[in-house]
Amino acid sequence: MKLLKVSAIFLALATVGAVAGAQTALTGAGSTWVYPLIAKWDAAYQNKTGIEINYQSIGSGGGIAQIKAGTVAFGASDMPLKPEDLSSAGLIQFPTAVAGEDLVYNLPGIQAGQLILSGPLIADIYFGNVKKWNDPAIAKLNSGLKLPDMDITVVHRSDGSGTTFTFCDYLSKVSPEWKQKVGANTSVAWPTGVGGKGNEGVASYVQRIPGSIGYVEYAYILESHLSWTRMVNRDGKVVSPSLKGFQDAAAHVDFTKAQDFYVILTDQAGPGTWPISGCTWQILRKSASKETNMAVMRFFDWGFEQGQEMARSISFGPLPPSTVASIKSYWKKELGYSI
Repeated sequence: MKLLKVSAIFLALATVGAVAGAQTALTGAGSTWVYPLIAKWDAAYQNKTGIEINYQSIGSGGGIAQIKAGTVAFGASDMPLKPEDLSSAGLIQFPTAVAGEDLVYNLPGIQAGQLILSGPLIADIYFGNVKKWNDPAIAKLNSGLKLPDMDITVVHRSDGSGTTFTFCDYLSKVSPEWKQKVGANTSVAWPTGVGGKGNEGVASYVQRIPGSIGYVEYAYILESHLSWTRMVNRDGKVVSPSLKGFQDAAAHVDFTKAQDFYVILTDQAGPGTWPISGCTWQILRKSASKETNMAVMRFFDWGFEQGQEMARSISFGPLPPSTVASIKSYWKKELGYSI
Protein backbone atom coordinates (compact mmCIF):
# COMPACT_ATOMS: atom_id res chain seq x y z
CA MET A 1 0.00 0.00 0.00
CA LYS A 2 1.18 3.49 -0.79
CA LEU A 3 0.01 6.49 1.18
CA LEU A 4 0.35 9.97 -0.24
CA LYS A 5 1.90 12.27 2.34
CA VAL A 6 0.06 11.12 5.43
CA SER A 7 0.08 14.29 7.51
CA ALA A 8 -0.37 14.85 11.21
CA ILE A 9 -3.67 16.49 10.35
CA PHE A 10 -4.93 13.33 8.63
CA LEU A 11 -3.86 11.12 11.52
CA ALA A 12 -5.43 13.39 14.11
CA LEU A 13 -8.80 13.95 12.48
CA ALA A 14 -11.17 11.04 12.83
CA THR A 15 -13.79 11.89 10.24
CA VAL A 16 -13.94 12.84 6.60
CA GLY A 17 -16.19 15.75 7.43
CA ALA A 18 -13.67 17.26 9.80
CA VAL A 19 -10.88 16.93 7.27
CA ALA A 20 -12.89 18.38 4.41
CA GLY A 21 -14.39 21.09 6.58
CA ALA A 22 -10.94 22.29 7.59
CA GLN A 23 -10.04 22.54 3.90
CA THR A 24 -6.52 21.30 4.61
CA ALA A 25 -6.76 17.72 3.38
CA LEU A 26 -8.98 15.29 1.49
CA THR A 27 -8.93 11.54 1.99
CA GLY A 28 -9.36 9.04 -0.80
CA ALA A 29 -8.71 5.33 -1.27
CA GLY A 30 -8.88 2.61 -3.88
CA SER A 31 -7.42 1.98 -7.31
CA THR A 32 -3.68 1.40 -7.51
CA TRP A 33 -4.05 1.99 -11.26
CA VAL A 34 -4.85 5.69 -10.75
CA TYR A 35 -2.28 6.25 -7.98
CA PRO A 36 0.45 7.67 -10.28
CA LEU A 37 -2.01 10.24 -11.65
CA ILE A 38 -3.36 11.35 -8.28
CA ALA A 39 0.22 11.57 -6.98
CA LYS A 40 1.13 13.98 -9.77
CA TRP A 41 -2.03 16.04 -9.41
CA ASP A 42 -1.73 16.16 -5.63
CA ALA A 43 1.66 17.88 -5.61
CA ALA A 44 0.55 20.61 -8.00
CA TYR A 45 -2.86 21.06 -6.38
CA GLN A 46 -1.41 21.37 -2.89
CA ASN A 47 1.03 23.99 -4.14
CA LYS A 48 -1.86 25.97 -5.63
CA THR A 49 -4.48 25.57 -2.89
CA GLY A 50 -2.73 24.28 0.23
CA ILE A 51 -5.03 21.23 0.25
CA GLU A 52 -3.43 17.78 0.49
CA ILE A 53 -4.89 14.67 -1.13
CA ASN A 54 -4.18 11.81 1.27
CA TYR A 55 -4.76 8.85 -1.06
CA GLN A 56 -4.43 5.23 0.01
CA SER A 57 -3.50 2.97 -2.92
CA ILE A 58 -5.25 -0.16 -1.60
CA GLY A 59 -7.08 -1.53 -4.65
CA SER A 60 -10.49 -0.83 -6.12
CA GLY A 61 -12.27 -3.29 -3.85
CA GLY A 62 -10.94 -1.47 -0.79
CA GLY A 63 -11.89 1.90 -2.26
CA ILE A 64 -15.47 0.78 -2.86
CA ALA A 65 -15.72 -0.59 0.67
CA GLN A 66 -14.33 2.57 2.24
CA ILE A 67 -16.57 5.00 0.38
CA LYS A 68 -19.60 2.86 1.25
CA ALA A 69 -18.51 2.97 4.90
CA GLY A 70 -18.03 6.75 4.74
CA THR A 71 -14.43 6.61 5.97
CA VAL A 72 -13.04 8.54 2.98
CA ALA A 73 -14.18 11.52 0.93
CA PHE A 74 -13.87 9.61 -2.35
CA GLY A 75 -13.28 6.08 -3.52
CA ALA A 76 -11.53 5.17 -6.75
CA SER A 77 -12.35 2.06 -8.77
CA ASP A 78 -11.27 0.76 -12.16
CA MET A 79 -14.45 -1.31 -12.21
CA PRO A 80 -17.48 0.93 -12.67
CA LEU A 81 -20.41 0.17 -10.40
CA LYS A 82 -23.67 -0.65 -12.16
CA PRO A 83 -26.33 2.06 -11.93
CA GLU A 84 -28.59 -0.11 -9.79
CA ASP A 85 -25.74 -0.75 -7.33
CA LEU A 86 -24.97 2.96 -7.10
CA SER A 87 -28.61 3.75 -6.48
CA SER A 88 -29.06 1.17 -3.73
CA ALA A 89 -25.90 2.36 -1.94
CA GLY A 90 -26.58 6.11 -2.32
CA LEU A 91 -23.50 6.67 -4.45
CA ILE A 92 -22.53 8.46 -7.66
CA GLN A 93 -19.53 7.89 -9.92
CA PHE A 94 -17.70 9.71 -12.69
CA PRO A 95 -14.69 8.85 -14.90
CA THR A 96 -11.26 10.36 -14.37
CA ALA A 97 -8.94 9.38 -17.22
CA VAL A 98 -8.39 6.69 -19.83
CA ALA A 99 -5.43 4.32 -19.49
CA GLY A 100 -4.47 0.73 -20.21
CA GLU A 101 -2.72 -2.32 -18.83
CA ASP A 102 -0.40 -4.89 -20.31
CA LEU A 103 1.31 -8.17 -19.58
CA VAL A 104 4.88 -7.94 -18.28
CA TYR A 105 7.43 -10.75 -18.11
CA ASN A 106 10.85 -11.76 -16.81
CA LEU A 107 12.60 -13.78 -19.49
CA PRO A 108 16.38 -13.93 -20.04
CA GLY A 109 17.34 -12.77 -23.50
CA ILE A 110 13.85 -11.45 -24.37
CA GLN A 111 13.69 -7.66 -24.43
CA ALA A 112 10.70 -5.36 -23.89
CA GLY A 113 8.28 -5.45 -26.80
CA GLN A 114 9.75 -8.56 -28.40
CA LEU A 115 7.16 -11.01 -27.07
CA ILE A 116 3.74 -11.18 -28.77
CA LEU A 117 0.66 -12.65 -27.07
CA SER A 118 -3.01 -12.99 -27.98
CA GLY A 119 -6.04 -12.94 -25.70
CA PRO A 120 -6.90 -16.64 -26.00
CA LEU A 121 -3.25 -17.55 -25.39
CA ILE A 122 -3.12 -15.37 -22.25
CA ALA A 123 -6.25 -17.13 -20.99
CA ASP A 124 -4.56 -20.51 -21.51
CA ILE A 125 -1.48 -19.30 -19.64
CA TYR A 126 -3.59 -18.06 -16.72
CA PHE A 127 -5.56 -21.33 -16.71
CA GLY A 128 -2.23 -23.16 -16.37
CA ASN A 129 -2.78 -25.00 -19.65
CA VAL A 130 0.35 -23.47 -21.21
CA LYS A 131 3.12 -24.19 -18.73
CA LYS A 132 6.40 -23.59 -20.62
CA TRP A 133 7.69 -20.50 -22.38
CA ASN A 134 8.73 -22.56 -25.42
CA ASP A 135 5.24 -24.06 -25.75
CA PRO A 136 4.26 -24.40 -29.45
CA ALA A 137 1.32 -22.00 -28.97
CA ILE A 138 3.69 -19.22 -27.86
CA ALA A 139 6.31 -20.14 -30.48
CA LYS A 140 3.70 -19.90 -33.24
CA LEU A 141 3.09 -16.22 -32.48
CA ASN A 142 6.80 -15.49 -32.01
CA SER A 143 8.53 -16.95 -35.03
CA GLY A 144 12.25 -16.23 -34.93
CA LEU A 145 12.28 -15.45 -31.20
CA LYS A 146 14.41 -17.85 -29.14
CA LEU A 147 12.08 -18.78 -26.30
CA PRO A 148 13.64 -20.34 -23.19
CA ASP A 149 12.75 -23.79 -21.89
CA MET A 150 11.44 -22.36 -18.62
CA ASP A 151 8.40 -22.91 -16.47
CA ILE A 152 5.84 -20.08 -16.55
CA THR A 153 5.01 -18.52 -13.18
CA VAL A 154 1.68 -16.72 -13.34
CA VAL A 155 1.36 -13.59 -11.15
CA HIS A 156 -2.02 -12.04 -10.37
CA ARG A 157 -3.51 -9.64 -7.86
CA SER A 158 -4.21 -10.88 -4.34
CA ASP A 159 -6.42 -7.90 -3.38
CA GLY A 160 -9.73 -6.62 -4.71
CA SER A 161 -8.67 -4.88 -7.89
CA GLY A 162 -10.17 -2.96 -10.77
CA THR A 163 -7.05 -3.88 -12.74
CA THR A 164 -8.12 -7.50 -12.24
CA PHE A 165 -11.66 -6.66 -13.35
CA THR A 166 -10.39 -5.05 -16.56
CA PHE A 167 -8.00 -7.94 -17.26
CA CYS A 168 -10.63 -10.62 -16.59
CA ASP A 169 -13.32 -8.72 -18.50
CA TYR A 170 -11.02 -8.77 -21.51
CA LEU A 171 -10.29 -12.49 -21.10
CA SER A 172 -14.03 -13.18 -20.75
CA LYS A 173 -14.58 -11.56 -24.15
CA VAL A 174 -11.87 -13.54 -25.95
CA SER A 175 -12.22 -16.89 -24.14
CA PRO A 176 -15.67 -18.49 -23.62
CA GLU A 177 -14.04 -20.91 -21.15
CA TRP A 178 -12.70 -18.02 -19.06
CA LYS A 179 -16.10 -16.35 -19.04
CA GLN A 180 -17.78 -19.56 -17.89
CA LYS A 181 -15.25 -20.75 -15.31
CA VAL A 182 -13.67 -17.56 -13.92
CA GLY A 183 -15.57 -14.49 -15.13
CA ALA A 184 -14.77 -10.86 -14.35
CA ASN A 185 -14.80 -9.11 -11.00
CA THR A 186 -12.44 -7.25 -8.69
CA SER A 187 -11.60 -10.62 -7.12
CA VAL A 188 -11.83 -14.01 -8.84
CA ALA A 189 -10.93 -17.63 -8.08
CA TRP A 190 -7.61 -17.86 -9.92
CA PRO A 191 -6.91 -21.27 -11.50
CA THR A 192 -3.17 -20.96 -10.80
CA GLY A 193 -0.40 -18.56 -9.88
CA VAL A 194 0.87 -16.38 -7.03
CA GLY A 195 -0.75 -13.18 -5.81
CA GLY A 196 0.76 -9.74 -5.29
CA LYS A 197 -0.90 -6.79 -3.57
CA GLY A 198 -1.51 -3.84 -5.83
CA ASN A 199 0.04 -3.07 -9.21
CA GLU A 200 3.22 -2.50 -7.20
CA GLY A 201 3.13 -6.02 -5.77
CA VAL A 202 2.59 -7.69 -9.14
CA ALA A 203 5.38 -5.63 -10.72
CA SER A 204 7.72 -6.53 -7.85
CA TYR A 205 7.02 -10.26 -8.17
CA VAL A 206 7.63 -10.21 -11.90
CA GLN A 207 10.92 -8.40 -11.42
CA ARG A 208 12.08 -10.97 -8.87
CA ILE A 209 10.88 -14.26 -10.40
CA PRO A 210 12.56 -15.51 -13.61
CA GLY A 211 9.98 -16.96 -15.99
CA SER A 212 7.11 -14.97 -14.51
CA ILE A 213 4.28 -13.08 -16.20
CA GLY A 214 1.82 -10.60 -14.69
CA TYR A 215 -0.61 -7.83 -15.62
CA VAL A 216 -0.07 -4.21 -14.53
CA GLU A 217 -1.20 -0.71 -15.43
CA TYR A 218 0.95 0.97 -18.07
CA ALA A 219 2.24 3.77 -15.81
CA TYR A 220 3.89 1.11 -13.62
CA ILE A 221 5.55 -0.39 -16.69
CA LEU A 222 7.04 3.00 -17.49
CA GLU A 223 7.96 3.70 -13.87
CA SER A 224 9.63 0.34 -13.22
CA HIS A 225 11.07 -0.22 -16.73
CA LEU A 226 9.34 -3.59 -17.05
CA SER A 227 9.46 -5.81 -20.13
CA TRP A 228 6.09 -5.49 -21.87
CA THR A 229 4.33 -7.54 -24.51
CA ARG A 230 2.82 -6.62 -27.81
CA MET A 231 -0.66 -7.99 -28.34
CA VAL A 232 -2.95 -9.14 -31.13
CA ASN A 233 -6.03 -6.92 -30.98
CA ARG A 234 -9.62 -7.53 -32.07
CA ASP A 235 -8.80 -6.55 -35.67
CA GLY A 236 -5.96 -9.09 -35.76
CA LYS A 237 -3.26 -6.40 -35.70
CA VAL A 238 -0.16 -6.64 -33.53
CA VAL A 239 -0.05 -3.48 -31.41
CA SER A 240 2.07 -1.97 -28.65
CA PRO A 241 0.63 -0.27 -25.55
CA SER A 242 0.37 3.49 -26.02
CA LEU A 243 -1.69 6.48 -25.03
CA LYS A 244 -3.03 6.65 -28.58
CA GLY A 245 -4.10 3.00 -28.41
CA PHE A 246 -5.96 3.63 -25.14
CA GLN A 247 -7.67 6.69 -26.60
CA ASP A 248 -8.58 4.75 -29.77
CA ALA A 249 -10.43 2.29 -27.51
CA ALA A 250 -12.24 5.14 -25.73
CA ALA A 251 -13.26 6.64 -29.06
CA HIS A 252 -15.65 3.71 -29.57
CA VAL A 253 -17.77 4.54 -26.52
CA ASP A 254 -19.76 7.61 -25.52
CA PHE A 255 -19.51 8.37 -21.82
CA THR A 256 -22.09 11.13 -22.16
CA LYS A 257 -24.86 8.72 -23.18
CA ALA A 258 -24.16 6.03 -20.57
CA GLN A 259 -26.14 6.05 -17.33
CA ASP A 260 -23.79 6.93 -14.48
CA PHE A 261 -20.94 6.78 -17.04
CA TYR A 262 -21.04 2.98 -16.99
CA VAL A 263 -18.88 1.90 -19.96
CA ILE A 264 -16.28 -0.82 -20.54
CA LEU A 265 -13.33 -0.21 -22.86
CA THR A 266 -11.85 -3.69 -23.31
CA ASP A 267 -11.61 -5.48 -26.69
CA GLN A 268 -12.78 -2.56 -28.80
CA ALA A 269 -12.47 -2.60 -32.59
CA GLY A 270 -9.95 -0.62 -34.61
CA PRO A 271 -6.54 -1.40 -36.13
CA GLY A 272 -4.61 0.67 -33.58
CA THR A 273 -6.76 -0.02 -30.53
CA TRP A 274 -5.10 -1.42 -27.43
CA PRO A 275 -7.21 -4.40 -26.31
CA ILE A 276 -6.86 -4.06 -22.51
CA SER A 277 -7.85 -0.42 -22.17
CA GLY A 278 -9.81 0.94 -19.25
CA CYS A 279 -10.77 3.89 -17.12
CA THR A 280 -10.85 4.89 -13.45
CA TRP A 281 -14.01 6.15 -11.77
CA GLN A 282 -14.30 8.30 -8.65
CA ILE A 283 -17.15 7.44 -6.30
CA LEU A 284 -18.89 9.85 -3.91
CA ARG A 285 -21.60 9.43 -1.28
CA LYS A 286 -24.73 11.48 -1.79
CA SER A 287 -25.10 11.65 2.00
CA ALA A 288 -21.68 13.22 2.54
CA SER A 289 -21.61 16.84 3.55
CA LYS A 290 -21.81 19.43 0.83
CA GLU A 291 -18.40 20.76 1.94
CA THR A 292 -16.80 17.34 1.50
CA ASN A 293 -18.24 16.63 -1.93
CA MET A 294 -17.58 20.16 -3.14
CA ALA A 295 -13.93 19.84 -2.11
CA VAL A 296 -13.61 16.56 -4.02
CA MET A 297 -15.34 18.04 -7.06
CA ARG A 298 -13.01 21.06 -7.03
CA PHE A 299 -9.95 18.80 -7.00
CA PHE A 300 -11.06 16.69 -9.94
CA ASP A 301 -12.36 19.70 -11.84
CA TRP A 302 -8.90 21.21 -11.44
CA GLY A 303 -7.42 17.95 -12.76
CA PHE A 304 -9.72 17.97 -15.78
CA GLU A 305 -8.97 21.61 -16.59
CA GLN A 306 -5.35 22.05 -15.43
CA GLY A 307 -3.79 18.61 -15.05
CA GLN A 308 -4.01 17.08 -18.51
CA GLU A 309 -0.38 17.57 -19.53
CA MET A 310 0.66 15.84 -16.31
CA ALA A 311 -1.74 13.01 -17.17
CA ARG A 312 -0.33 12.64 -20.67
CA SER A 313 3.23 12.53 -19.30
CA ILE A 314 2.44 9.15 -17.68
CA SER A 315 0.15 7.92 -20.49
CA PHE A 316 -3.21 8.73 -18.91
CA GLY A 317 -5.55 9.97 -21.62
CA PRO A 318 -7.64 13.06 -20.89
CA LEU A 319 -11.41 12.87 -21.13
CA PRO A 320 -13.03 14.70 -24.06
CA PRO A 321 -14.43 18.18 -23.24
CA SER A 322 -17.95 16.85 -23.87
CA THR A 323 -17.46 14.21 -21.18
CA VAL A 324 -16.10 16.76 -18.70
CA ALA A 325 -19.14 18.97 -19.36
CA SER A 326 -21.41 15.96 -18.78
CA ILE A 327 -19.67 15.21 -15.48
CA LYS A 328 -20.32 18.75 -14.23
CA SER A 329 -23.99 18.48 -15.24
CA TYR A 330 -24.16 15.09 -13.53
CA TRP A 331 -22.84 16.56 -10.26
CA LYS A 332 -25.56 19.20 -10.35
CA LYS A 333 -28.29 16.68 -11.16
CA GLU A 334 -27.30 14.02 -8.62
CA LEU A 335 -26.11 16.18 -5.74
CA GLY A 336 -28.20 19.31 -6.20
CA TYR A 337 -25.22 21.63 -6.26
CA SER A 338 -22.19 22.37 -8.39
CA ILE A 339 -18.82 24.03 -8.08
